[in-house]
Amino acid sequence: MNITLKQLQVFICITQEKTITAAAKKLFMSKPAVSMALAELEKQLNYKLFERKHSRLILNEWGKQLLPLADEQLEHSKNISRLFEQQTTSDVTLRIGSSNTIGNHITPFLIADFRKKTQLVNQSLQIDNSSTICEHIKEYEIDIALIEGYNFDNQLMLTRWLQDEMLVLCNSDHPLTQKENINWQDLENQEWILRESGSGTREFFLKNIGEKLTNYHITLELNTTEAIINSTTAGLGITCISKLAARHALKDQRLMQLNLAPEMQLDMSRNYWLVCHKDRYQGLLLQQFIQFTLNWHLPF
Repeated sequence: MNITLKQLQVFICITQEKTITAAAKKLFMSKPAVSMALAELEKQLNYKLFERKHSRLILNEWGKQLLPLADEQLEHSKNISRLFEQQTTSDVTLRIGSSNTIGNHITPFLIADFRKKTQLVNQSLQIDNSSTICEHIKEYEIDIALIEGYNFDNQLMLTRWLQDEMLVLCNSDHPLTQKENINWQDLENQEWILRESGSGTREFFLKNIGEKLTNYHITLELNTTEAIINSTTAGLGITCISKLAARHALKDQRLMQLNLAPEMQLDMSRNYWLVCHKDRYQGLLLQQFIQFTLNWHLPF
C-alpha cells in the first residue's frame, strides 16, 4: 500500500468542502486530478469513503474512521517541514469557533490576551450557534470551539470552562417590573423573544423555563443577542439571555432584570465549554492555546 500525503490532503479537503469542484478550487488542482487522487486512495484501501447525496460527497463510516488518522499524518508532516525549515508555531493559523454569546463578548478578549502573551497573531474566528460550531469541529473545519450549549457527542471532548448567569429581562415599562418577585404564574402567557434553535441560550430557556410553563408565545426568534436586546428594549416581549451579554444594557437601564422568586427553585447558572475533536491530533499551537484558555480569567 502506497498512500501519499497528497491523497490524504485531497481526502480531508473533500470532507470539508463536500464537492470535487470546491475541493479542486481550494487545493488549486484540476477536478480530474482531485477525482483521480480520491479514486486511487479508495482503490488502495479497497473501500469507498464517501456517499453521494444530491451531488455532495458525505463521509461514510469508513471515511469517518480514516479522517482522524489522515489529519494526524498531515500534522506530523507539517511538523517535519517546520523543523527543517526553521519555522515556528507563528506560521500556523489556529481556527477558533465560538457560539454567539461567547464569540461576541468573550473570545475577542481571550484572543487579544493570547496574542499579547505569545506574540502569535495567526488566528481565525468563526461565530455561529453552538450546534453549528460543533458540526464544524466534527468535520475538521475548525480546531477548537468555545460554546455555551452542552452538546454531547461521542466524537467530541468537552471541558468545563467558565460560568455565566442567565437572566429574565424586560424593558422598564413592562408591567412585570412592578412586581418584587416573579413566580411561574407571572411568566405564563408572556411574549418571549428568543434565540434560534441550536443555540445554547435557546436550549437553556427550553430546559429550565419553557418546560415548566403551560402556555407561552415566541413572538420573535433572532440569531444575535444584540437584536434580542434591542427588540426587548423596544417592548416587543421579554427574554432570557446571558448576564454577561446584557451587562451594558443593564448598566444603561435599557433592560430591567426580573427577580425570580426563590420558591421557583431555578438554577440560572450556565457553564461554558471548551470543545475539541476527541480523535484529532493536537499540534503544539493547539496545545498551547488550550492551556492558555483553561487558565485564562475574564477581564471584567
